[in-house]
Amino acid sequence: MLTLSAEASASAAAASPIIDTHIHFYDPRRKEGIPWPPSTDKVLYKPVLPPLFASTATPLGVTGAVVIEASPRLEDNQWVLDLVKGNPLIVAYVANLDAGTAEFRINLARFRKNPLVRGIRLFDAKFEAGASQPAFIDDLKRLADAGLALDAIGETDTKWLAPLLTVAEKIPNLRIVINHMPEEPPAWKTEQIAALAKHPQVYCKVSGVLKTVGTSVPTDAASYKGALDQLWELFGPDRVMYGSNWPKSDLLAPYATVLKVVKAYVEPKGAAVATKFFSGNARAFYRWTAR
Repeated sequence: MLTLSAEASASAAAASPIIDTHIHFYDPRRKEGIPWPPSTDKVLYKPVLPPLFASTATPLGVTGAVVIEASPRLEDNQWVLDLVKGNPLIVAYVANLDAGTAEFRINLARFRKNPLVRGIRLFDAKFEAGASQPAFIDDLKRLADAGLALDAIGETDTKWLAPLLTVAEKIPNLRIVINHMPEEPPAWKTEQIAALAKHPQVYCKVSGVLKTVGTSVPTDAASYKGALDQLWELFGPDRVMYGSNWPKSDLLAPYATVLKVVKAYVEPKGAAVATKFFSGNARAFYRWTAR
């Protein structure tokens, strides 16, 4: 039975704003089509637009979201920005711009004019190829000097973590968040992430919790406690943030299940920690303007 103070803490945690820091929008009905997901994906290949997210997430208490651009096509950044213009549910947008190229400076200047744009995303291969290249480092310095952040994603291996550490060491004012932890990057080692977590500008996006075990996906928080405890130990309560990876998360479980599992782990830590995890740390990282 909960004590009065525990009941108050749980109630406050439940009432805290929830910002989902990792969602995608796309529409395969566009004349030019979409580069992802493929048409063979029977779960994801459908229009995924703001009304669908609102009807999925807001009944569960989600109050805002950060859209991460999934397409490498430059003009798809503009398509999403036009799509979410004036939508009070969208607090920030992370563009897909290619650092280390001749066009990056122009493209960054173009898109940063929109106050929704709060950073860019880069995949693992970009760090492996770019960390030793002055042009790549210079572009990320421009990103940092503009007050924008970097989402770092690695879906195949951990070779890119050492180059990412180089980036963190060379650009201490660049805010970096490692995406889709604890499940990605695959088979990461504690010492690899610990080296990155020593840098106070490096955060952890808890957007890869659920996983397939055997032939099923566990939906109880206890199944993931060990991995989540490790993230808390590495990054502390001030540098972890909630993300769903929706709609890709639908491949494992419905949105409500993804959120339920994470809440069951975080809320017992108390209202203050829950508020940081579900909104405060994201705001500190992306620094979106008040809306």
